[in-house]
Amino acid sequence: MGKWARAGLQRGAPRPSADLPDPDTPVTTTSALSGRPSERFFGLFWRASQVSYAERRMESLRTATTVTLLLAALLSEVAMSADERPETGANSVAQALLTDRLRHHVSVLAGEIGDRNVYRPAALHAAADYIRGEFTGQGHQVTSQRYEVGGVASENLEGTLRGKTKPDEIVLIGAHYDSVQGSPGANDNASGVAALLEISREIVQFTPERTVRFVAFVNEEPPFFSSAQMGSMVYAKAARERGEDIRLMISLEMLGFYSDAPGSQSYPPLLRFFYPDRANFIAMVSNLSSRRQLRELVQAFSAHSDFPVESLAAFEVVPGLSWSDQLSFWRQGYPAVMVTDTAFYRYPHYHRASDTLDKLAYAPMARVVEGLRQAIAVLSR
Repeated sequence: MGKWARAGLQRGAPRPSADLPDPDTPVTTTSALSGRPSERFFGLFWRASQVSYAERRMESLRTATTVTLLLAALLSEVAMSADERPETGANSVAQALLTDRLRHHVSVLAGEIGDRNVYRPAALHAAADYIRGEFTGQGHQVTSQRYEVGGVASENLEGTLRGKTKPDEIVLIGAHYDSVQGSPGANDNASGVAALLEISREIVQFTPERTVRFVAFVNEEPPFFSSAQMGSMVYAKAARERGEDIRLMISLEMLGFYSDAPGSQSYPPLLRFFYPDRANFIAMVSNLSSRRQLRELVQAFSAHSDFPVESLAAFEVVPGLSWSDQLSFWRQGYPAVMVTDTAFYRYPHYHRASDTLDKLAYAPMARVVEGLRQAIAVLSR
C-alpha cells in the first residue's frame, strides 16, 4: 500500500542507480478537490450495510448525530449481507485447498523472494517471473507492459479472459507485487497478489460475458506512489489512450490480517462511531464517483459469502481511501474499488520488516477470496 504515513521504512539500503528517487524523501498525497494534504481533511461518507428495520432507525439516529458532529449532511446507502449458511463437506475441502495455495503464494513472494522493489531488482524480477509462470500455467497468454525506472526494468503483467458477448466491456482485478523497501511485504502486498492468482485460477474455467483482466502492477510503493512512474498509473493512462471501456477496477490491497479482539480495529477521525471495533471484516471502499459500483460489488459478495463486509464511499481526502492502485484509475475517469483489510488501521506490521508470512490469517483470507471470486463472476455477466 503506497503511502508515507506510518511507513516505518528501513533506511540506508543500496540503490541500483543514482537516477532512482530517494525513498527517504516524503511524498504527500494531495486531493484534487482541495489542493491540500489529504491527512488534514475528513470528508462526508456513505456507509453501506444491510440492516433490519430497527437497525435502520438506529442508523438514522447515528446519522443525525454525525450531522451535528460534522456540521454537514450525511447520506447512507444499503449493501446487502448474506444469511449464514452451513458449510458443506465439499466446501470445507475446497476452502482448505484454497487456504494452502494462498499460503504457498505468500511464502514464495514474501519468504523465498522477500523485499522486492527497484532497489533490489533481482528480487523484483523474480516476483514478476513467479506471477508470469502462475498466469501461464492457468492458461493465460500473458502480456507485459515494460518500462524503466532509473535504469531498472519494470513491468505490469496482464492475463485476460475474453468476454463472450460483451468483450469490449472490461472488469479488471489488480494487485501490486512490489514491497516497500526494507519489508518482505507478506500482507503488503503478497496477500493481494495471492488473491489475484487464485481468483484468476478459478475464473479462467468459465467464459464470462464481459472481458475479465487480471493485472499485477509494479512500483506502487513509495517513492513511486501517485507519480507517473507508478505501475498502475502507466497502465491506466495507456488504457484511457486506447479508449478501453473499463466498467470496474478492483484493487486488492492487503487482505491477510483479521482479529476478533475488542479494540483491534481503528479508523480515520469519527468513523469509529459507525463501524465495528473488531478487525474481523473485509472493507470495500471507493470515491463518490464509484459508489454505484461499490454497492454492486458489496451486494454480489454478500450474496455468496457470509464473511463480514463493511463499505465506505467518500471523498478521496479521507486518509487511506485512495492509497493504492485504484487512485490511478480514478485519475483516468474509471470507476474503481479497493478491497482491503484496512492496512495500518489494524495491522501493526504495516511497512515493517516484521510484515512476514507468519503474521497472516489464511483461513479467513480464503473465505474473502472465495467470496470475491463469486462476486466477480456475477459482475462479469
